[in-house]
Amino acid sequence: MGDRGFLEHRERELPPRRPIGVRIRDWRDVYADREPDSPVLRRQASRCMDCGVPFCHTGCPLGNLIPDWNTLVSQGAWAEAIERLHATNNFPEFTGRLCPAPCEDACVLGISQPAVTIKNVELHIIEEAFARGLVRPEPPDQLTDTTVAVVGSGPAGLAAAQQLTRAGHTVAVFERDDAIGGLMRYGIPEFKQETSVLERRLGQMRAEGTVFRPGVDLGSQGHPSGADLLERYDAIVVATGAPVHRELAIAGRDLAGIHLAMDYLPQGNRQARGEEVEDQITAAGKDVVIIGGGDTGSDCVGTAVRQGARSITQLQYRSRPPEGRGDAEPWPTYPNLFRISTSHEEAGRREFSTVTERFVGEAGRVRALVVQDSEQVDGRAVGIPQSEREIPAQLVLLAMGFSGARREGIVEQLGLELDERGRIRRAEDYSTGVPGVYVVGDAGRGQSLIVWAIAEGRAAAAAVDAHLRGRRSELPAPLGAHTSQLRP
Repeated sequence: MGDRGFLEHRERELPPRRPIGVRIRDWRDVYADREPDSPVLRRQASRCMDCGVPFCHTGCPLGNLIPDWNTLVSQGAWAEAIERLHATNNFPEFTGRLCPAPCEDACVLGISQPAVTIKNVELHIIEEAFARGLVRPEPPDQLTDTTVAVVGSGPAGLAAAQQLTRAGHTVAVFERDDAIGGLMRYGIPEFKQETSVLERRLGQMRAEGTVFRPGVDLGSQGHPSGADLLERYDAIVVATGAPVHRELAIAGRDLAGIHLAMDYLPQGNRQARGEEVEDQITAAGKDVVIIGGGDTGSDCVGTAVRQGARSITQLQYRSRPPEGRGDAEPWPTYPNLFRISTSHEEAGRREFSTVTERFVGEAGRVRALVVQDSEQVDGRAVGIPQSEREIPAQLVLLAMGFSGARREGIVEQLGLELDERGRIRRAEDYSTGVPGVYVVGDAGRGQSLIVWAIAEGRAAAAAVDAHLRGRRSELPAPLGAHTSQLRP
């Protein structure tokens, strides 16, 4: 049982962030170094109520055993805590840094007090486990005679690969970029998650037997085709994500200096690691405007700050969210609230209810944006007449999200179909119309959270394992993580 510390410790305590003036001068994690076996953390974990009906479970797509490991942390039982955490989550060091923590919005304590710091407890469990040598390779006891190709090395693909490797199948993970990790390597800035965190886990997976093949653009000339994969592997897991970006088709879009966020951020990550980047897109000395109010836009803010932008403006067409729950979003739902990221703390201004009408150029390069205040009409943001104004910009970054999977190449060659929302069609067990081919993560779900990617990776692995063995799989899978129950 929990210590019922919520009766005594009512304050929500989080780890300190490095001072803004210090952290913007480097690319390291914005949080200060973790305190081992922190008494503050034990105190916060003890605030868990050990509820009869723990709604945090329903808030977490992985079904994490949150009350269990909160109690164990409050008692300092780190070996038992990491065992409970790894029982449902392959990569808690990723979710502990990158997940928006819907579990905390579903925390029962949150009805009357600040919610338990679940995400921070999770991160400390895995970091304490690594520090104590409690995270070891888990190779299978024996191998099957079946092979699996995982296409894509983001969190969904990696989760599926690790589970299938541990089940005894021979697994190869293909990645078209020059290194494994997908968006976790090239889309997530170093100040949110350092590459060493990813490499540490990949080392465990290599020791377990997973084979990584980076720099292989399946389906393109000179690389294996869909037919090659179908011939060589007993099962294929497509985890290519949803890389097709949303565009802004307005006057001036062809001006130099207007770039996609996902062209800009990977270059920033390479810069942070000391790599040479040819013709790098940089914010240094420029007025930067970011169109899009989500996490990707926020990541652009932090990157532009570290590159020395002169000014930063982030535009969002929706109105500013409320700071507290509205009647339409009662507990335990995940509410749309006004949230301030670590990047927003550092610099720049945010403008809401704003739409871009056109780009203005000079000598072929963008000079400014013409924007309007907007209002919602039938669910669309419509500009308000006579509210036009200019915002100076020599660099514009489009961070408006993603619309689906890439059809060309391996998806087309495997004979997979896309639905009306650009997602690869799949059944409840992640299978497609092509025998032995499964689709997992954003490629089938659409743009979503890292926690959903890992949940789907685990569930799909169980489905693939059952297909290969011809019987029910013994691999654990998150309850309800099949497609009929996935939120759009």
